[in-house]
Amino acid sequence: MIFHLSDWFRQALPELSFLRLATYLSFRSILAALTALFFMFAAARPFLNYLHRRHVVDLVRETGLGSAGDKRGTPTMGGVLVLGAVLFSVLLWGRLNSAYQILPLAAMLWFGLIGFLDDRAKIRRRSGDKGMSEGTKFLLQAIFALVFGWLFLSSASPLPAELTSRLYVPFYKKPLADLGAWLYFIFIVLFVLFVCNSVNITDGLDGLAIMPANFVVAVLGFFAYVMGNKIQAGYLQYPYLPGAGEITIFASAFVGAGLGFLWYNAYPAQIFMGDTGSLGIGGTIAVLSVMLKQELLFPILGGVFLIEAFSSQVQEKIGVRWLGRRLFYRAPIHHDLQYRGLAETKVVIRMWIIAGILALVALATLKIR
Repeated sequence: MIFHLSDWFRQALPELSFLRLATYLSFRSILAALTALFFMFAAARPFLNYLHRRHVVDLVRETGLGSAGDKRGTPTMGGVLVLGAVLFSVLLWGRLNSAYQILPLAAMLWFGLIGFLDDRAKIRRRSGDKGMSEGTKFLLQAIFALVFGWLFLSSASPLPAELTSRLYVPFYKKPLADLGAWLYFIFIVLFVLFVCNSVNITDGLDGLAIMPANFVVAVLGFFAYVMGNKIQAGYLQYPYLPGAGEITIFASAFVGAGLGFLWYNAYPAQIFMGDTGSLGIGGTIAVLSVMLKQELLFPILGGVFLIEAFSSQVQEKIGVRWLGRRLFYRAPIHHDLQYRGLAETKVVIRMWIIAGILALVALATLKIR
């Protein structure tokens, strides 16, 4: 909004040339992060009081760990705050006519709504295990993935037509292959579903999901800045994506909101993000990765989410269903580490360290190719 207003005022009143600052990505990115951060600080306390009054509290699922019971009664649906802060900041500082803003926002709101409906069902039924059915959640997620995949490969895509179905891999300059529209469409759908649910699985300890998500989105924002700049993209031999720099604004707002949320979500958490936040964040990361052609960077950049999802699926699908026994003491892996005696804070901080290291490795792929 401010970008468009400043542009209008500069044309109407040339003496207001200082408003050109609002055209700079760096300026808007910094203010987008600060706006989202201060939004969180301003809205968190009234929102927490509202959740307490309405008894919108977490109904902890049984994990077999004694510490889980200590979290009963903590307000949930904190994802509403995170998504609200990002939305407010992007609407204020972003270019509202850019598909690089609209599609990530659409993903965030759609998946956040799915999570919200799931959280609300759990609260109404007074059980952490009785939310929206898995089939319904999967169907709603798949609807967005299908529509997004179709738009991305159609003439409405913000990417040049020759790039949309190409698959890029880290540490390699040229596209690995051109999958063609149909095969790449299937790949997009599966990728969105996987990433969305891997973040959802990771959200199980205080502060565990939000910091790795911040690392992932911050790195993707840096990639967007490079790929949206013709000179930088050419120097680093990345495909030039006109307008992709606007994702930097979105990423900055997300990081600001994430840090603000961590203020209240760090151990011992005053609020949980719930599925509203974890699904909304997962859907956002998936769409950003696809739009920047960095899907295969996710196994590195989102390695924490990958390990969490892998441990959960191995336990459930291979261990329990096929072999009839557990392969881990508990799943996902953060609960397994707790069961082995590691304190919750130590598990979370070590996961943050791993996520930070993986983010640095992902950044290195910009140059090491």
